[in-house]
Amino acid sequence: MFNLAQAIDVLRRTPATLRVLLDGIPKELERGTEGPDTFSPFDNVGHLIDGEETDWMPRARIILAQGSNRRFEPYDRFRHRARNRDRSLDSLLEEFARLRVGNLHELESWRLTEAQLDLPGEHPQQGPVTLRQLLAAWVVHDLGHIAQIARVLAKQYRPDVGSWLPFLPVLTDHETPRS
Repeated sequence: MFNLAQAIDVLRRTPATLRVLLDGIPKELERGTEGPDTFSPFDNVGHLIDGEETDWMPRARIILAQGSNRRFEPYDRFRHRARNRDRSLDSLLEEFARLRVGNLHELESWRLTEAQLDLPGEHPQQGPVTLRQLLAAWVVHDLGHIAQIARVLAKQYRPDVGSWLPFLPVLTDHETPRS
């Protein structure tokens, strides 16, 4: 059963987790990818910022308003590429942490009820979704990007692991890279 307090706790931990994992890493690791058109750790943090600004909370507000149009605006998964071109990873980590604190403060201030968590919205591709589903997806999205960042960092060492490759599934579980 979805537990909002636990979900918020996970969401609150993400910025600090990313800071510990990425603070001060060499440029070649922060910009390393799994191949063409995949996200680097830098891209992942930029993408998470975009979610803070244009995805999770704006969609939650649409659901809670229960207006005549409950359809979410389409989300640009690649907005971060142009937006962050001349930024540092440190500045992205700081911005992400600041935005997340604000969003969680607002989310907690709503004091959501079970009935509100079941209110519907409309995803442009998926159709009807509830606020509960949106918030659960937000948590899983965070965890997925933490896992992706760890996987991308690990793959930068793939050429060097030699005969250990079969014993390191983080290097082989996603043969076809995706962002």
